[in-house]
Amino acid sequence: MSFTRDEKMSIAHQLSDIGVHVIEAGFPASSVDEKDFVRDIASEGLESIICGLARATQSDIETCADCGVGMIHVFIPTSEVQRVHTIKKTHEEVVAITESMIRFAHSHADHVMFSAMDATRTGTTELIEVYQAAVNAGATIINVPDTVGIASPSSMNALVSTLHETIPCPIDVHCHNDFGMAVANTISAVEGGASQVQVTVNGIGERAGNADIAQTVMALESIYGIKTGISTERLVETSRMVSRFSGISVGPTQPVVGDNAFAHESGIHSQGVLANTSTFEPGIMTPEMVGHRRRLRLGKHVGRHAVAQMLSDAHIIAKETELDEIVARVKDISNRGRKVTENDLFEVAETIIGTARIEKNILLHDITVINGNHVMATATVRASVNGKEITCCRIGNGPVDAAMKAVVAIVPEALVLKEFSVSAISGGSDAIGHVSIAVEDSKGRVYDAGASSDDIVLASAEAMINALNLVYRLRKEE
Repeated sequence: MSFTRDEKMSIAHQLSDIGVHVIEAGFPASSVDEKDFVRDIASEGLESIICGLARATQSDIETCADCGVGMIHVFIPTSEVQRVHTIKKTHEEVVAITESMIRFAHSHADHVMFSAMDATRTGTTELIEVYQAAVNAGATIINVPDTVGIASPSSMNALVSTLHETIPCPIDVHCHNDFGMAVANTISAVEGGASQVQVTVNGIGERAGNADIAQTVMALESIYGIKTGISTERLVETSRMVSRFSGISVGPTQPVVGDNAFAHESGIHSQGVLANTSTFEPGIMTPEMVGHRRRLRLGKHVGRHAVAQMLSDAHIIAKETELDEIVARVKDISNRGRKVTENDLFEVAETIIGTARIEKNILLHDITVINGNHVMATATVRASVNGKEITCCRIGNGPVDAAMKAVVAIVPEALVLKEFSVSAISGGSDAIGHVSIAVEDSKGRVYDAGASSDDIVLASAEAMINALNLVYRLRKEE
């Protein structure tokens, strides 16, 4: 993936602000633009140490030094398969190059990290020898990369423990996630004596990615009681920033930062957390600790306690018999394969209770969209907000985008569209489509809503109107 310069700068400031100790800003020798950016980051005056990556060559190291970085990270392949097929060097040549280049790097920077690339596939004797050469030449920290993600927690612990007992230098680890064990291997390395770990936001990285910062930090903090210095309450915020910039969404079941990380649908689970959150949550890690919030979800497993609580939050009180019918209707909708939103719940409740208590603060009067292959999509929306008529016009990347932007613009609340999906609920070219959306407000609360129509633009606008009404209703009742 590629980030713009402004996005990179925003991420760097965010990482520094939350307490990240070292930011590897880039590989300056890879391009002129990369060198310029690393130099710019190094001159920002961030609290984090700025690191530049370099191959074991004088030119790469000099390029890093020219950027004014506080740390130079030098790497060279050490496993047989890497030595033979990538750099065509013998082990003895690798040791000699390491010693020479680390000494050269140390003359240009106070902090020098050395990585034996593909360390977990390198013989232990050879690995110790090359690390010893690096430390003797001035390396201030050695890195153990699990370059192709083949380590297990037990093997990583054993390797790091051996190096910790043998090499008089702090140890760092860099774990890939090819078998889904990057975080586990990172934690095992800390158990074995590593004092620094390399992570990425949302676990992004080559192939299956690297160890995720949120999971690693919270495991160290909550399970092991190790203070990392990271502002954990900003982990969700950081995850969402990188997700937005990268265009790679975070899965709902992603630990710590995913939307479902603290969400409960099952009746037993919902009833438990309403009574005591520790019943079906770790307890040692709460949603507030990571900048998240607890959510009750609607679905085929939903229970009466959760539905009653969600209605109560909106000041809707149902009798026991009415509540049973509402729960049954919600389960029926879910069993037909449709996502059930809070808006659906309130509509069902209004129908069953038989009152017009579900007040709509926003009413959509009409929407007009102009679009074409030579015309920029433009949408005009006329709606009433708390009795006051408002008209908004916005352009977008297509008619749906323009319509959604125009609808959001009618309210002052800052909202972010997190999810948007369309599914056909009938066949043919005039099929009826159902639009499901989720929006997030400035407090981190997510509102689910939907609408159906044979016009996808209209369904999208109505789904957003439904979401905005949820925002108004639940905000007003707080």
